[in-house]
Amino acid sequence: LSATSGLIPALLGLLLGNALQLQQVTLWSAENYLLGLVVGLLLLGLNLRLRPTVWRQTVLGIAFVMLAFSSTGWRAQQFGSQALAPALEGRDIAVTGVVATMPQHFEGGLRFRLDVENASLDGQPLRLPKRLELGWYAGVYARGDGAGEALGELQRLPAPLQAGERWRMTVRIKAPHGGINPHGFDYEWWQWEQGVQATGYVRAGPRDPAPVWLAQTWQRPVQWARGQVRDQILLRLADTDAGGLIAALVVGDQAAIERADWDVFRATGVAHLMSISGLHITMFAWAAALALGWLWRRSNRLCLRLPAPSAALIGGIALATVYALFSGWGVPAQRTVLMLATVGGLRLLGLRWPWPQVWLLACAVVVAVDPWALLQAGFWLSFVAVGVLFASDAGQHQGTSWKSRLLAMVREQGVITAALAPLTLVLFGQVSLVGLLANALAIPWVTLVVTPLAMLGALLPPVWTGVAWTIRVLVSWLEVLASWPAAVLALPQAPWWAGAAGVTGGL
Repeated sequence: LSATSGLIPALLGLLLGNALQLQQVTLWSAENYLLGLVVGLLLLGLNLRLRPTVWRQTVLGIAFVMLAFSSTGWRAQQFGSQALAPALEGRDIAVTGVVATMPQHFEGGLRFRLDVENASLDGQPLRLPKRLELGWYAGVYARGDGAGEALGELQRLPAPLQAGERWRMTVRIKAPHGGINPHGFDYEWWQWEQGVQATGYVRAGPRDPAPVWLAQTWQRPVQWARGQVRDQILLRLADTDAGGLIAALVVGDQAAIERADWDVFRATGVAHLMSISGLHITMFAWAAALALGWLWRRSNRLCLRLPAPSAALIGGIALATVYALFSGWGVPAQRTVLMLATVGGLRLLGLRWPWPQVWLLACAVVVAVDPWALLQAGFWLSFVAVGVLFASDAGQHQGTSWKSRLLAMVREQGVITAALAPLTLVLFGQVSLVGLLANALAIPWVTLVVTPLAMLGALLPPVWTGVAWTIRVLVSWLEVLASWPAAVLALPQAPWWAGAAGVTGGL
């Protein structure tokens, strides 16, 4: 597809098809979705026989609508077919599995995800969803949910789990459920996005079989390494309140940040900086590309094999992918890596498309890989921000002097703030009125000072002590802004037409 013969209809069709499927209240059968795929392919074949006219572009768009709608529906149907059987809810099930992720500690114990290898109920093997999210609670766990457990039971203390360990334990699980308050957080959908179809807890009471450690496997080496680094950070900075934030920036452990700190970050509009976000990964890719390009140019032989700009681009994206993997490979990180790979691929191919086509292609690639990204607030905020920067052509306002570059940075932040404020109100019901002031310092401070030094600490742990000081400087500034009487504007959820008008006005 060339940029002029049907790229736009194809990309719009892909996005529209996915959006339509996500509105389905009830999934169809797998056969119906396969039929839709066949129809889409037939329309695609018909399109190749038509002349390059508006009619041909219309057929192409419809073909991609059918393909996207059917493929997303089929994927959802296949995933949904692996759901937990209702008869297994609330039963004591013996499972053997591998700890799949870095355990998250909280006041009442720890949470972790377990990849199930085998399971049995009353000695009979059974099938469970592939991944469980479990809690291992300490002390007296609530009231219990079985006969004779009205007062709760004293649980065995959680073991120091590590990713990659194989355990045998007894669990009690259920399908993910959450409140369905209008405009509230959809817990069930979030677990779907994470690939989790059953949640529960480890049965570790005095009458339950004790969980048994079986072996240390090497099936999750990245997750294991993340846990080791996180534990070192929290141990070294145990006497400060900056350890949680450093752990979030280095290994993506957002649960390590205190609730009070999150309140300050949200009130000042900098919450997007306090975890592994698209901005961090993009800045890492940019810095890695600069360093690799400089090193590549030192060798004539390497430059003759591959031009330095191409080597820097490939290496920067590759190292950014490694960073995203080490940070936990969260959905925002995946989305950013796909965007970088898409734009980098166009550049390597020598294609210079207009910005709307580049923007649409990046959106379509992300949605094709993860159709449910369309339901995420972060998806809309990140792509609208990128689109606004493209449309405002921020690059043409950058000069060579430090003064002109500083003014360009202020202008870019002002443009993004104005454009995203209505969208933030629509998605979250509140917007920070001090966000421009907060981000003016927080963005360069976190991306150019705090995060690089925090990552350097993985090699030189004493550096983390200095990073804690840089964080205290930033948090002190943010706490002053958050204490202002009108720091946050909160409004009732707007009807769709008012929200659409507000977002259009912001753009």
